[in-house]
Amino acid sequence: MSATPDTLQSDVAAYMAEVGRRARAAGRALARAETGAKNAALLAMADAIDAAAETLKVENAKDLEAGRKNGLDAAMLDRLTLDDARIAGMAEGLRQIASLPDPVGAISDLNYRPSGIQVGRMRVPLGVIGIIYESRPNVTADAAGLCLKSGNASILRGGSEAIHSNMAVARCIREGLAAAGLPAEAVQVVETTDRAAVGELLRMKDCVDVIVPRGGKGLIERVSSESLIPVIKHLDGVCHVYVDDEADMDKAVRVAVNAKTQRYGTCNTMETLLVHAAVADQVLPRLKEHYDEKGVELRGCERTRKVLSGIGAATEADWFEEYLAPVLAIRVVDGLDAAMEHINTYGSHHTDSIVTENLARARRFLREVDSSSVMVNASTRFADGFEYGLGAEIGISTDKLHARGPVGLEGLTTLKYVVLGDGHIRQ
Repeated sequence: MSATPDTLQSDVAAYMAEVGRRARAAGRALARAETGAKNAALLAMADAIDAAAETLKVENAKDLEAGRKNGLDAAMLDRLTLDDARIAGMAEGLRQIASLPDPVGAISDLNYRPSGIQVGRMRVPLGVIGIIYESRPNVTADAAGLCLKSGNASILRGGSEAIHSNMAVARCIREGLAAAGLPAEAVQVVETTDRAAVGELLRMKDCVDVIVPRGGKGLIERVSSESLIPVIKHLDGVCHVYVDDEADMDKAVRVAVNAKTQRYGTCNTMETLLVHAAVADQVLPRLKEHYDEKGVELRGCERTRKVLSGIGAATEADWFEEYLAPVLAIRVVDGLDAAMEHINTYGSHHTDSIVTENLARARRFLREVDSSSVMVNASTRFADGFEYGLGAEIGISTDKLHARGPVGLEGLTTLKYVVLGDGHIRQ
C-alpha cells in the first residue's frame, strides 16, 4: 500500500486492512512455493544484512539516541542494540533456517486401514502470522525467516523505539524476496508507529491466523486479553536453577553464574536460585564471590541470610519476580521435593534446571517440573531456538496448545489428515 507517513498515522484502520489483505494473498502463494525458492530468499536476505551492516548500525544509533532521551532503562537499551555480533547473528540465523529441512508437505503416520485406504497426516502452514514485539530489531529477521521457511506470510509490528532499525532490516528482507521471485507482501513490516495499529491487528481474524507477542508482560497481557485471534505466548520468564546436595559443586557454580550473568535482560535468565540445605554452606559463599564481582544484588530467605550475612531479605513478591536486571533471589530448601514445589508454585513454566549427579533425581525433575524447557546440569540461557538447532525462534511458548517452548519451523505449521485411495468407497 503506497502511503505517506501522515496518511499512515491518520488512517491506520484502512492501512492495516490493506496489509492484511495482501498478507492473505501472499500466504496462499507461499504455501505452494518450492523449498528452493524459499531457501534462495533466506540466503539472499542474509547476504543483504551482511552487506548493510554499517547502515543497520547507523539506523540503530538513531533509535538508541531516541531511547536514551526517552528514558529507556538499561535492559531495554541492551535489547534494542544492534552491534556487529548481533547483525552477524541475524544473518547466520537466516542461513541456518535455510539449511533446515522444510516441514511443509511432509506426510507422517501413513498407514493402511482395513478398508484399504491409507491415512496419514501432512504438515501445512498456519497461513498468516502477526508478530507484535518490542525493542529487539533482530526479531524482524528471525520472525521473517521462520515464517517464510514454514510457508507463512507474516505481518511484523515492532515497537516505536526500534522503528529505524526495523525498517532498515525490512529493506534487506525485501531484497531477499525479490531476488528469489517471491511476493514482497510475504513479509510486511508495519510502517506506522501509531499504537492503534496493534489493536487493528488483534481484530483482523479474517486475514490473520495466529498472533505471537514478544515483549514485556504488559504487552503480552494486552494482546492476550484483546486478541480475537489465537495467541502463542509466554507472560514471564521466572527461571530457576536448583543445586542438589549430590551436585558437582564446580558444575553448580559454572551453571548458576552463567544462568544469571551471561545476559540480564532475557526471558531465560535465572531469577531465583534454589540450594539444598546440606550444601548451602559449601556453595553459596563461592557463588557470592562471583555475583559480587559482577555487581549482582542478592536477596535471600532467612536460611540464606544466615550463610551470607549482609544481603537483603527476600520477600514473597521476590519469588514471583522477573527482574531482567542484576538482582537474584536465593532460597535454601530441604530437598528435591521442596525445590520442585517452589518452582511449580512460583515459576512461570518457562525454563528450570537442576544441577545433580543423581540420575534418579534428574529424571524426577525432568518429569515433574511443569515447564516448557527442563534441564539437567545446564544453564537456563540455553532455552533458545538458535541453541536448540531451530535456526532461530519466533518466540517461546509456555502454553500447552498449540506449541510449547521455543517456537521454530514445526511450531509454525499444523497437521491435516490426508487419505489415499484407488477408487475406494465406504461400504
